[in-house]
Amino acid sequence: MLVITRKSNQSLIINGNVEIVILEAKDGSVKVGINAPKNIKIYRKEIFDEIKDENKNALNADKTKIGELMKK
Repeated sequence: MLVITRKSNQSLIINGNVEIVILEAKDGSVKVGINAPKNIKIYRKEIFDEIKDENKNALNADKTKIGELMKK
């Protein structure tokens, strides 16, 4: 993990086309702005983890039930 210290209104660039801007830092919280091309998907980690879990659950779904649904 790369650890970088930034102040408000400072930024960092990832892969030459994603800019992370520190908008505000106070009271133990940081407000971050992200400038990225529209084709790059950006998720909060907890949402991304939920998506991964749902995808895993879908892979493990009972295939007989899926077949029954497709017959309808």
